[in-house]
Amino acid sequence: MIQTLFGSLTEEQKPSFMDRMKQAVTRTRENLAERIDEVISLGKEIDARTLDDLEATLIAADLGSTTTQEVLGKLREKANYKQIRDVAELKRLLKEELLAILNTANTRPVSKVEGSPEVILVVGVNGTGKTTTIGKLSQVFRSQGKNVLLCAADTFRAAAIDQLEIWGSRTGTEVIKTKPGGDPSAVLFDALQAAVARKVDYVVVDTAGRLHTKTSLMSELDKMRRTAQRIIPGAPHETLLVMDATTGQNGLQQARMFTESAGVTGIVLTKLDGTAKGGVVVAISRELGLPVRYVGVGEKAGDLLPFDPKEFVDSLFE
Repeated sequence: MIQTLFGSLTEEQKPSFMDRMKQAVTRTRENLAERIDEVISLGKEIDARTLDDLEATLIAADLGSTTTQEVLGKLREKANYKQIRDVAELKRLLKEELLAILNTANTRPVSKVEGSPEVILVVGVNGTGKTTTIGKLSQVFRSQGKNVLLCAADTFRAAAIDQLEIWGSRTGTEVIKTKPGGDPSAVLFDALQAAVARKVDYVVVDTAGRLHTKTSLMSELDKMRRTAQRIIPGAPHETLLVMDATTGQNGLQQARMFTESAGVTGIVLTKLDGTAKGGVVVAISRELGLPVRYVGVGEKAGDLLPFDPKEFVDSLFE
């Protein structure tokens, strides 16, 4: 039996999705909204020069230079026409701009798969929380009443197979594996055949922590994709790139290379609760044009939240 995330708490006592998101972005909120209040004192006129003082604040929240300049450019236009009356109005307009960026990237729909298992390939470098994210993702699906099969295709590290088995045990999810050093495509083949035979809803595939400079590893990933398509047409239906929020802008170049080489369709951002630079969510959406599907907000099995752009932006300012 899967242990409930909040133990014996009643439904009324359990924190809401919004509460959990607000808690996760506490450090970012302090770094952004509260510093805006410091930069722009009460009663101060909001003009283009005042907005220049906001640049460092937005960059400190890890929106990145490109996204910061785009947002400030639109706010300056309004300031020039005296359309920003006070700090409250400035925050409202800033929220609108951030939400517009996130909504644009998050228009890509999640694949709808009928009659066969949905295959999700999970990629990312070692240390980002990739294998842990897979375990949490299985918890998300199982909490929705879905059948899940995990595939341990990161055969380069014995520890990765062991870690996935631990998560499988925690969430009551079967893991298909092979011996360390085995052929990742072969274990994927076995997993997909088992999934089809058992009419499983989701197959979530762990892959080796591939650096974008390792051409042979990217070739192996291509081989896995071809293997999946032979068994289940259209697979993999989603390729999720796991990124560590604490690396901020440093992870964006790596993410660009993965996007080009691995056909990434969405982002899972881990360790959001451990950084004051949660603005990287906006930078990812703006610069990669990819939707953020989930965010990690803790270490427990239930600490993976489906990403909601509006609630994320609201959490930054409330």
